[in-house]
Amino acid sequence: MNAPSPAAGIEWRISDALVPYDEAEAIMAARVEAIRAGTAPELVWLLEHPPLYTAGTSARASDLIAPDLLPVFQTGRGGQYTYHGPGQRVGYAMLDLQRRGGDLRAYVRDLEEWLIRTLQQFNLKGERRAGRVGIWIDEGGGKESKIAAIGVRVRRWVSFHGVSLNVDPDLTHYRGIVPCGVREHGVTSLAALGITAAMPEVDTALKTAFREVFARTAHPQPAPTGSGPRGLALPRRPD
Repeated sequence: MNAPSPAAGIEWRISDALVPYDEAEAIMAARVEAIRAGTAPELVWLLEHPPLYTAGTSARASDLIAPDLLPVFQTGRGGQYTYHGPGQRVGYAMLDLQRRGGDLRAYVRDLEEWLIRTLQQFNLKGERRAGRVGIWIDEGGGKESKIAAIGVRVRRWVSFHGVSLNVDPDLTHYRGIVPCGVREHGVTSLAALGITAAMPEVDTALKTAFREVFARTAHPQPAPTGSGPRGLALPRRPD
């Protein structure tokens, strides 16, 4: 289902069926090239994947605890191992970062703010943590759990990959990996926190929060020198 967004001419796409990971990567790569060529608008794509693990560019083999539990995909996004599956809303953002200041660190902070404002609509306080990528929930008693992940890739200053928010996934699947390399904290979801939310409600919250955060960042911007750095080691660096 496609619908144009009134914010900055961004197209929104929502996939109701599970999308295979390799298919999603191919679609994202093609869209990034089209955005760069000026033949397609920016795109935010909301979807769910079948159960799988992805390994980012910083993934350590020792963090894959159960390599035979689920399919594992090597990916060019930043970060380490993460899980995707039904009940988790993935938001892939293909945005022209030249129009948004060409600042990769600011872009990652905007992704964090997008998730934080989404969670606020469910009366949850999502928080950043120094040295840890993603959004965290303080559950009290010294317990902190990750509810949303961020993994970014940038090609010639157009972003792809993005965020994932745990709505009601099978949290036992996280036992097969060390999520994002963090061993001392757990993972949670809206459902695990007692919040019943249908995926369309989550989508509405994501759209509202996205427009609040990203509409203000879209403006004409001179191209950074060159076509962008080429290496990728962390979520904040482009290729």
